[in-house]
Amino acid sequence: MRKIKNQRALATSPIRKDALRILEAGLEAIDTEKAIKKNIKITKKELIVKHQSYSLENVENIYLVGVGKCVIDAAQVLEKKLKRRLKGGIVYGTNKNEIKKYKKLKLLTGNHPTPKEENVQNSQEILDFLKNTTEKDLVLFLISGGGSSLLCLPIDKDCTTEQRVFNELTEKGAIIEELNTVRKHISKARGGRLAEAAYPSRVISIVFSDVPGDDLGFISSGPTYKDKTTVEDAKKVLEKYSVTGVDQLLMETPKDDKYFDNAAHILFISNKDALAAMKTEAQRLGYNTEIKSTTLKGEAREIGARIGRALDILTESTCFLYGGETTVKIGGRGRGGRNQEVSLGALSEMQEPELVVSFASDGLDNTDAAGALADFQSLNLAKEKNLNIRDYLEKNDSYDFFKALDDQLITGPTGSNVSDLIIALKKC
Repeated sequence: MRKIKNQRALATSPIRKDALRILEAGLEAIDTEKAIKKNIKITKKELIVKHQSYSLENVENIYLVGVGKCVIDAAQVLEKKLKRRLKGGIVYGTNKNEIKKYKKLKLLTGNHPTPKEENVQNSQEILDFLKNTTEKDLVLFLISGGGSSLLCLPIDKDCTTEQRVFNELTEKGAIIEELNTVRKHISKARGGRLAEAAYPSRVISIVFSDVPGDDLGFISSGPTYKDKTTVEDAKKVLEKYSVTGVDQLLMETPKDDKYFDNAAHILFISNKDALAAMKTEAQRLGYNTEIKSTTLKGEAREIGARIGRALDILTESTCFLYGGETTVKIGGRGRGGRNQEVSLGALSEMQEPELVVSFASDGLDNTDAAGALADFQSLNLAKEKNLNIRDYLEKNDSYDFFKALDDQLITGPTGSNVSDLIIALKKC
């Protein structure tokens, strides 16, 4: 089944058809349910995750706790695999995910990307649950992007300040590592605190990475991983972006090794999996293909323009692939996300036959669109409709620009999340 719901409407030229095939290959490679079925096995004596085995011989109870955008789908499959071995647990996803039914697991949903009161209640419930586990138990964690927002549990149990801090840092262009450095120090559920709550239980975390570079300490703000940052690091980020009124909420993350000595972490899926599959498909379609970056960062519109210009000098059919997370400095009041802004930034550079598509792997680029496709066809249609690219960039209104062209990609929530994926094609 195709992930891109409006694929037929978008596939109006050979180069567009190729781009959509390449993107579908990437999305198939990071399909959460299929990855769990393929890469996790359970026997009477051991748990096997991606060829790594963990003994279950001295385990009395297995509990499952999931946090993030991917976990609702993942937990449903894993519950079936665990069967009678599973004692219980909690699955905590976003209120934008498709709801699933479980036999032994409790489902919680919270707001994303800005936390609300229910996020505080849900985070506290998970902490209370974990504190009742013992050294005879194994806690399996499913950790994916989106967990930072979900795990809001400040000292005063009021997310209002965190909402403001998140908005200010985002609007000023803070990168994900900076955002999550602050987040880890203003919540009692991030920065290793779930592992601390689960102590002395054995912990195995299965991690779906949405952070360029796959640093486990920043994926979902590392709720089961020993944090290497400090309160002073958080203060430096706040000072850099002139964000005030937070010091009273800052707290240090647990540093005692005893909470993490019995904790294992497995990088289960990342953008490398998607990009490898996309490369294979692009080569099959006849393109000279290169994965240019798995850790792309920078201002979205500038990245788009740079990628677009890189196509101009090529004389052979070529596919450049990128994974990462750009930023958008908010100056206008329009709608959109970083992926649509990448595509809008690239559009002025498009010649025939060139194409750039930027896509949010979770299916939601801060809007109901997952991203947008930009090519010479888009550029001509924009001119016909008197849509000025510069004006829309200044307004940060990439959503309405591409909606007017019918060049947005629509998937709905994909159940996956490995940061953003970008395809740049030249078809000769």
